[in-house]
Amino acid sequence: MSHAYHLGLPIWHHPDWSGEFLAADCRPEQALSGYCSVFNAVEGNTTFYGIPRTSTVQRWARQTPPEFRFCFKFPRSISHQQALAHCGHDTRNFLETLAPLAERLGPLFLQLPPRFDAGGLAALTAFLDGLPGEFSYAVEVRHPVFFAKGEAERQLNRLLHERAVDRVILDSRALFATPASDPDSLATRHRKPRLPVHAVALGPHPLIRFIGHPRQTANQRFLAPWLDKLAAWMAEGHQPFFFVHTPSNRDAPALAGHFHQQLAARLGLPPLPRWPAETAQPAQLGLF
Repeated sequence: MSHAYHLGLPIWHHPDWSGEFLAADCRPEQALSGYCSVFNAVEGNTTFYGIPRTSTVQRWARQTPPEFRFCFKFPRSISHQQALAHCGHDTRNFLETLAPLAERLGPLFLQLPPRFDAGGLAALTAFLDGLPGEFSYAVEVRHPVFFAKGEAERQLNRLLHERAVDRVILDSRALFATPASDPDSLATRHRKPRLPVHAVALGPHPLIRFIGHPRQTANQRFLAPWLDKLAAWMAEGHQPFFFVHTPSNRDAPALAGHFHQQLAARLGLPPLPRWPAETAQPAQLGLF
């Protein structure tokens, strides 16, 4: 039985991490090396807003070990502005730009806008069928119709399962569980959807985005079911990705470390490396 899973955060650099999660003398251009000496995956939200330069992608490849995984988000020009239609050029450009990362790519995920409903499933089917087979993919939907356990959700799950495409699972329950008063939580509650959690593994890499509460104790009752779910998925041969967010992401490393500590105790996994992380060289990761 494989116990492999990937754990990470939505970003690899935060100014408040210096001296806490990252080394005190860590410069922004060194942050990725420091980050990947602790975690073995990261969400790639930066690509949602624009495709990086090839030289930047090449630098990312040099700064990360082969076991590291980037889960880049498809650009919003494809998912939001063009609504998956007539976007072949942008899609090819996106995938070709990421080529230097090769085996370092985890599921590339398509975050669809809240307005995307059952009427868009034909366009999604055509888009997915046009993607090259050498990458893995995941899709995040936010329209309530896909959480109603009706025909629309069954159609979505079926088309994803048939193509071994994972459904991104966004869990924002902890964020909304208690009243928010701090500016970061209020802003995040405004941006993030409040939807039911349907924990389904439709492909090889279930991808969970856990949006946590800034107070760590408020997260435990929502994290606990994920310990059971990840253990079960890994026993079945899946290799999950678990990404931990907090409203400012200042506390995200500690919350992710807390989650891994509990999962490691259950499955006999090695602990995360201690931090602040060294930034000189990418280290071998210990989540396997």
